[in-house]
Amino acid sequence: MRHSTIRGVVPPVVTPFHPDGTVDTVSLARVVDHLADAGCDALFALGSTGEVAYLDRAQRALVVRTAVEAAAGRVPVLAGAIDMTAGRVLEQVAEAVAAGADGIVATAPIYARNDAAEIEAHFRAIGAGCPVPLFAYDIPVRVHTKLDHTMLVRLGLDGVIAGVKDSSGDDVGLRRLVAANAAAGSPLTVLTGHEVVVDAMMLLGADGVVPGLGNVDPHGYVRLLAHAQAGRWEEARAEQDRLAALFEIVFQSPGRSGDAAGVGAFKAAMHHLGLIDSATMAPPVQAPDQAAVAQIVAILDATGLRSPAAAATRPA
Repeated sequence: MRHSTIRGVVPPVVTPFHPDGTVDTVSLARVVDHLADAGCDALFALGSTGEVAYLDRAQRALVVRTAVEAAAGRVPVLAGAIDMTAGRVLEQVAEAVAAGADGIVATAPIYARNDAAEIEAHFRAIGAGCPVPLFAYDIPVRVHTKLDHTMLVRLGLDGVIAGVKDSSGDDVGLRRLVAANAAAGSPLTVLTGHEVVVDAMMLLGADGVVPGLGNVDPHGYVRLLAHAQAGRWEEARAEQDRLAALFEIVFQSPGRSGDAAGVGAFKAAMHHLGLIDSATMAPPVQAPDQAAVAQIVAILDATGLRSPAAAATRPA
């Protein structure tokens, strides 16, 4: 059985690009340093926030290798291996593990509309060929299937998966998963991807969070988890309220795709803060326009996040 000790704050790392569309490994290493120095517990490369759907295999391998080298053993690195069949996923697993990944995150099959038995067989096939802990990525907005909590616990008990990254947005479903997992002896690590209700998810028993917004403000999520783990729920709620206000950056590009509005906002904020050299998105996705960026910067300022240059000139 392949268990995992990964829990806590696990940001899904953005993939920075140069304006010509190539992966900006210097900025990526800077982001990894930013997250590790903030006290994050692990990193997740090649998730939705990492624009995995737009990257070819060479780029995916480069991202994992760069993240692992930059982490330098300070934090473990999970890598997404997401494709249409278990065989294709396992090809990516081999490349990610060769690049140093400490764990793998995989979804249900994409494109094909498989039934429950086929989805379970998909995870079992990946687990059989995966030499590191495997996390199931529950993200129905991408794969059009909500993973059944009884199946997930069964896969955990059988040693197929070590944990679940729940990005379903289904809080009732997550509560049922946490309860079923606890009743079975907690074979799974349960991580929520619902970044604006982390205080509530920790209160009901989640083991950690995978917040895309954590790329912008990892310190806030580290503080939030510390409050929650110590039972300081009022302080946890106050930090969550501040992060929820910061999350408003993703609503400044109405009418745009989810990737453009969400990941685009994260990248615009990170560029303003000096964390990445360009806010370029993977084609065909476009970065937020100037009006949206101005609103994003105003929200950063209102929630206390400023670029190093602005902070240096601010009155004491």
